[in-house]
Amino acid sequence: MRLHLAATITAIAACISGPAAAEESFDKLKAAYRRPNAIPFPTDAPYSPHMATLGKMLFFDPRLSGEQTISCASCHNPSFGFEVPLPGAIGAANTPLPRKAPTVLNAAWTPVFFWDGRAPSLEIQAQGPITAEIEMDGKFPEIVARLDEIPEYKARFAQLFPGRGVSQDNLLTAIATYERTIVSGWAPFDRWVEGDERAISEEARRGFALFNGNAACATCHSGWNFTDNRFHDIGVPTTDIGRAKFDNDDPKARYAFKTPGLRNLTYRAPFGHGGQFPDLDAILTFYETGGVERPSKSPLIRKLNLTATERRDLLAFLRSLTAEKTETALPNLPN
Repeated sequence: MRLHLAATITAIAACISGPAAAEESFDKLKAAYRRPNAIPFPTDAPYSPHMATLGKMLFFDPRLSGEQTISCASCHNPSFGFEVPLPGAIGAANTPLPRKAPTVLNAAWTPVFFWDGRAPSLEIQAQGPITAEIEMDGKFPEIVARLDEIPEYKARFAQLFPGRGVSQDNLLTAIATYERTIVSGWAPFDRWVEGDERAISEEARRGFALFNGNAACATCHSGWNFTDNRFHDIGVPTTDIGRAKFDNDDPKARYAFKTPGLRNLTYRAPFGHGGQFPDLDAILTFYETGGVERPSKSPLIRKLNLTATERRDLLAFLRSLTAEKTETALPNLPN
C-alpha cells in the first residue's frame, strides 16, 4: 500500500501544475480514501436496531456511574465530535483526567482502543471508563441490580438476551453495538472523491496533494478514516509514557500514542492525547518545529517547512474532512 501511494504521490508532484492533469493523477489516490459501504460488526455481536437502541440508552444513562451523575456521553459528546472541548475530560467527583477523551467516531473500524491501545475490543473499552474510580466509578454488581429494577430495561434485556437478562457482558455488548453505529457523515471531501469536482476548493485540492506529498501526513493518517491505528512518538513534550506502559519491549513505544483519525476535526478541538493543541493552527506550528528529539521519536517525524500558502492549503483540506453537522437525537431513558 505505501509503495503504491508513494508512486502515486510522485505522479501528483509531477502533474500538479495543470488542473486537468492534476485531477487525472488524483484518481488512484482518491480510491485509497473512499468510504466503505457497510459497517463491520463482529459475528458474535451482529447489528440489530433494537440492540443499538438499547446501547444508545445505556450510553447516555448516568445510572451507569457510581454517583449516577455522569454517562459515557459526558466525555463523548455528539456536539463535539463525540469528544469534549477540554484538554482532559472530567471524571467522577469533578476529577480532571490526564488525557483527552478520544472520539468514538468510526470506532467500528478501529482494532484497538484508548490512546495507548490497551483495549482490544469496544466491549473491553467500554468496561474501562465505567469502572475506573476517577472516571465513572461504577461497580457492575450495583449497576446490574439497579437496571434490573427498572421495568423497561428489564424487559429489553430479556427480549434481546433470552434467559440471561441484565448482566455486565450483555450491557457491554449493547453499548459496543451502538458505538459501532457512530459513523462520521459524508464530508465535502467524500463528495469530491465520489466525483463532485465542485465539492472542495482549489486550496483544499492543493492541500490534499501536500498532505500526501511533501508534508507526508498520509504516512500515518491513512485510509478513509485517516489513521494507521498504530502508535508513534511524534515528539510532543510530555511525561506520559503512553504505549510503553503496555509494550515495554519496544523502545519506540515510549511516549507513543495511537494516531487519531481526522474526521470532523472542526468540532473536536483541542487536539493531542492531552489536549495540548487548542486548534489546527497550533498542530501545524508544532509540526513545523519538528517536536522534541529523543530516542523513541518516530523516524517518520521531521520538521515541516510550509510556506504561508501551503499552510492555508493544508488547513483547507483538513477542514474539508468535516461533515455537515447533524443532530443526534437523545434517547428517552426509562424511569
